[in-house]
Amino acid sequence: MSEEKRRILIFTDLDGTLLDPQDYSFGEALPALERVRQRKIPLILCSSKTRAELEFYQRELKIDEPFISENGGAVFMPSGYFPRVPEEHKKKGRYLVLEFGVSHAKIRERLLEVSTKLNIKPVGIGDLGAEEISCLLNLSAAEAELAQDREYDEAFYFPEKPKEEQIKLAQREFNQVGLCLTAGGRLFHLHGDHDKGKAAKSLIQIFIANRTDEIMTIGLGDSLNDLSLLEAVDIPVLLKKEDDSYQPEILDNLKVYEASEMGPRGWNRAVLDLIEKYDSRSG
Repeated sequence: MSEEKRRILIFTDLDGTLLDPQDYSFGEALPALERVRQRKIPLILCSSKTRAELEFYQRELKIDEPFISENGGAVFMPSGYFPRVPEEHKKKGRYLVLEFGVSHAKIRERLLEVSTKLNIKPVGIGDLGAEEISCLLNLSAAEAELAQDREYDEAFYFPEKPKEEQIKLAQREFNQVGLCLTAGGRLFHLHGDHDKGKAAKSLIQIFIANRTDEIMTIGLGDSLNDLSLLEAVDIPVLLKKEDDSYQPEILDNLKVYEASEMGPRGWNRAVLDLIEKYDSRSG
């Protein structure tokens, strides 16, 4: 990797990465977030969260950038952000959208079919009330409602943990109809043949088509669900998990920048370090 300085794009997971895994705060990342704002570096949220949830965090972070929802289900670009966008985009409200996902209704239908066939009992976010989601995910009632507003992905958990063989059988069943089962930090996710990396690569190409300077991409994540995102960027950054370890499957498959700590504290140190090292406007 050349250490020549270039313009940076930052892609980041939220839960356990930019957000504290317990209270969802990002206070310990404020110094790096301020540096990102000063340098006008696009900060692209790339999460299993819904569009509504990501809009909430965009407001909290005081940013108005493109973002990637529901594990790569769609790329949302504010209208007017890019002069040139792919022809296949759709218009949704204030966004131009590239959709990669299957509709939530179809995913729910298939989840019910497979779980009945295999005698497993998943509980989807859509099956719960706001109070139950608040307790499960440590969210406020308002945030719990945002988490239910799913478009391309069904998030669920098992009250009684299935056998590993049942999970493998379920994965095969889903794969046969073009769906994928992934494990996030707290929940399983069922979605179409897309992932964070596929969506990130498409967005990177749009940035390249609209910029004349050379771009360097940084991606930050902490779980196996982030592997495809980390594979899609120039500099993959792996955050520690709550038990102070790194996701072993990522270390086994990818050379990464290992953040020294977990959550927003690790995010802060890594981003400050990489901006100083690589951003063309530093120094």
